[in-house]
Amino acid sequence: MAKQKFYVVWNGLQTGVFTSWRECERQVKGVDGARFKSFATREEAERAYASSPDDYISRRKKQEGEPSGVQRAVPEEIKNANVMAVDAACSGNPGQMEYRGVYLPTGQELFHFGPVYGTNNIGEFLAIVHAMALIEKNGWQDMTVYSDSRNAIKWINEGKCKTRLVRDARTESLYQLIARAEQWLSVHPSRAPLFKWETEEWGEIPADFGRK
Repeated sequence: MAKQKFYVVWNGLQTGVFTSWRECERQVKGVDGARFKSFATREEAERAYASSPDDYISRRKKQEGEPSGVQRAVPEEIKNANVMAVDAACSGNPGQMEYRGVYLPTGQELFHFGPVYGTNNIGEFLAIVHAMALIEKNGWQDMTVYSDSRNAIKWINEGKCKTRLVRDARTESLYQLIARAEQWLSVHPSRAPLFKWETEEWGEIPADFGRK
């Protein structure tokens, strides 16, 4: 059983000491310059919260033109959390598309699909649904999904893949996958939490195919 941790948020939607990563994440997600760190005991956390975050969080040297407070390393709270990261790649757009999901703490590839003819946005959308369906099927409690695609996250929240890819004989099988994904979303309103991977702060998402 995982040992209890305590999370200090010095700068976020709400500040204070929180008893779960999920609570902490809600306070820091999307907050510019968020400052937070985990501690092994409540006593340590309370002491840290009463102090300056600079006493506990090391910062790398600021580069020219970079906003203050930016950290390139993935926060430990996310790196070691029960997280699946997803990403897609496409050779040409449209072109040969593939996507995959990676378990963040170990780097293990949990699924891989493709290549098939499609677009990167479609791949990002299908990767998220694939991850959510796999989590639901296997009963992986408290697992969250991270994607670096704002567009795909928006499509997931709307329950619709709003692609403009031409539907023809070459793309018909892909469109059938899209329809299945949309249907899955429609009958699973309660699903694994989905969050945006902050590439500018943390670097490339671990599921990245490294083709940029």
